[in-house]
Amino acid sequence: MGRSYRNVMAIASKELRSSFASPVAWVMLGLFAVIFGYFFNTYLYYFVRQGMQSQFGQTPQVNVNNDMIRPLLQNASVLVLFLLPMITMKTYSEEKRSGTIELLLTSPVTDTEIIIGKFIGAMGLYLGLLVVTAIYVAMLFGLGAPEWRPILSGYLGLLLLGGCFVGLGLFISSTTKNQMMAGAATFVVALMFWIISWFADSAGTTAGAILNYLSITQHFDDFGKGVIDTKHIIYYLSFIGFTLFLTLKSVDTERWRG
Repeated sequence: MGRSYRNVMAIASKELRSSFASPVAWVMLGLFAVIFGYFFNTYLYYFVRQGMQSQFGQTPQVNVNNDMIRPLLQNASVLVLFLLPMITMKTYSEEKRSGTIELLLTSPVTDTEIIIGKFIGAMGLYLGLLVVTAIYVAMLFGLGAPEWRPILSGYLGLLLLGGCFVGLGLFISSTTKNQMMAGAATFVVALMFWIISWFADSAGTTAGAILNYLSITQHFDDFGKGVIDTKHIIYYLSFIGFTLFLTLKSVDTERWRG
């Protein structure tokens, strides 16, 4: 057990060092900070203006969680959809292209340890993106008194949502040597799970219910409201587990080919 843990952490540490040694990770962090900061300033300006109008009875009372933080985190989820494929696209494809995958597969680590280590490494970089957003949100506590529970549940939703995209990205990256193809395919498949509920109304009652359940965004909305429902957590954990299982099978196939 201790050896497996050390192997997983060694692979995760290697992935993180590799990511931050590349300018791509820093560009991504900077880009994410700038875009999220733009949304933050926009919503803050709107919130302050609405708050001033509500004092004179021109608009209903505003709530910082519902009127600012919730839509802000919704926008963050959209940014995650675009940026996470850039994080995962090279996890396996680059090692396949450079030939280092053979060294990794013949090292004294199991396929499961490799996959979990790479997953944790990619999630570590994703957590860096979330920390950037948390800095902005923390400023609101100096300006007002937002409720912290909906904020925590919202970030839990973002963490689980990102975990699904990372798992999906790992699987797709393990099937190709081309980084760009892996990133594009991950985005397309993730987008499919993003918009699949759009077709629910025209698909009939049973099919519509299935499409709504498969939609990755339908399960995220409650987290932004401060509602942590076990069915949403089960969905996200099942999605992550299934994509990691597919990655395991893909890596196992690669080992046999080698």
